[in-house]
Amino acid sequence: MLDLTHEPPKPKVIQGAKHDWELVIGLEVHAQVASQAKLFSGASTRFGAEPNANVSFVDAAMPGMLPVINEFCVAQAVRTGLGLKAEINLRSAFDRKNYFYPDLPQGYQISQLYAPIVGEGEVLVDMGPGIARRVRIERIHLEQDAGKSIHDMDPNNTFVDLNRTGVALMEIVSRPDLRGPEEAAAYVGKLRQIMRYLGTCDGNMQNGNLRADVNVSVCRPGDYERYQETQDFSHLGTRCEIKNMNSMRFIQQAIDYEARRQIRILEDGGSIEQETRLYDVDKGETRSMRSKEEAHDYRYFPDPDLLPLEIEQAWVNDIATSLPELPDEKKARFVTEYGMTEYDAGVLTADVDNAAYFEEAAAGRDGKLAANWVINELFGRLKKEGHDIGESPISAAHLGQIIDLIGKGDISGKIAKDVFEIAYTTGRAPAEIVETEGMRQVTDTGAIEAAVDEVIAANPAQVEKARANPKLAGWFVGQVMKATGGKANPKAVNEIVTGKLGL
Repeated sequence: MLDLTHEPPKPKVIQGAKHDWELVIGLEVHAQVASQAKLFSGASTRFGAEPNANVSFVDAAMPGMLPVINEFCVAQAVRTGLGLKAEINLRSAFDRKNYFYPDLPQGYQISQLYAPIVGEGEVLVDMGPGIARRVRIERIHLEQDAGKSIHDMDPNNTFVDLNRTGVALMEIVSRPDLRGPEEAAAYVGKLRQIMRYLGTCDGNMQNGNLRADVNVSVCRPGDYERYQETQDFSHLGTRCEIKNMNSMRFIQQAIDYEARRQIRILEDGGSIEQETRLYDVDKGETRSMRSKEEAHDYRYFPDPDLLPLEIEQAWVNDIATSLPELPDEKKARFVTEYGMTEYDAGVLTADVDNAAYFEEAAAGRDGKLAANWVINELFGRLKKEGHDIGESPISAAHLGQIIDLIGKGDISGKIAKDVFEIAYTTGRAPAEIVETEGMRQVTDTGAIEAAVDEVIAANPAQVEKARANPKLAGWFVGQVMKATGGKANPKAVNEIVTGKLGL
């Protein structure tokens, strides 16, 4: 493991008109379970299907239809809990959360209020080289997603798509340990990274597969420390919840706006009403959705159609043995095994697919050189074109070939960039490009010496200057490289030039 310093959260201090204020943030992250079937039915979870195409009789709440638990979704929740170093509850139970909305045909949501499947855990959130914040996880529970109401297809009607109804969600509830917008976004990013490594959620926020409800409150300096001593939440101020955030950038913007809104109210002598709010991305502001007094009375009670869920420790142990190498461990290994910097290791392990690509390209090769090519050349090009690693036109095997050609001295670093460009745009193998395009580096010292002699003979005045000032010898190296079309071995050229000039 890397030697991380687990610093206490550093609060974001906001200067009000009268006082300084600090932020307190807790998140409820809803992660769609990576499963081909829903939580209580066999209906497909495929994204992009025609409206209401992925709806079973159970999802549509037809009379007499009973839910049947999807064992794979349970395993995915356990897997996530283990990845977050959380307690796995061998006995959990499902409850009915009752509310009425057009996209919830049952009139209730099956969730886990009283006995969640996963208990307390933690996440280490990277906040800089060698520095991490420990964010406590209170619980993870399984629940059904609701459908989707569509309001913008007709000015007079609302349409309902039930494809998402019954899709399995993991709700990951944090403690109020986050103290600033950047920390909150980094926390969501770390959860996304871990679950992608585990294969339990694809983390696609654009499709709604990962979204967060953000709880924000403000308090005066020192109040958070008093909360930690007493566990009295009243020290943290009244919180407001911002629903359904599906962008790291918008999460930060919404938190910042909401904090300043609350500060203005408090400094004007008002009080904060606990409520649920929405973030308007066009206006850059939060607006009220419903107050605490208007909130639903969900009337939770145990679901009579589902027995308590009891799992065996041996089954949990089997899942634990199948866990992959997680991001923090992989990052530490990259630093040790490949001798790269912590920053480079962080870039390469930020995404599971990026890490896999790098390891294939670096297999049996110079790891630091491979990291340089993957990060600077490949990632830089992909980012410029708006692509991810899955859309890379050059395979890891072909990038590895370029590294091999450099290592053997067949091509120089400059030629390698030309080879990369051709391979990237055509898909051709680098070794074949070097041969057919005549790009192999000149290592014949006799040929290089002849080129050096020719340049020296043509520039006697420059020779005298170089002998008086050895730093000018680089000019001859450049001329020889130009004369050989950049194919001469730069090291050999430099040695021969130095010798010929008697430097």
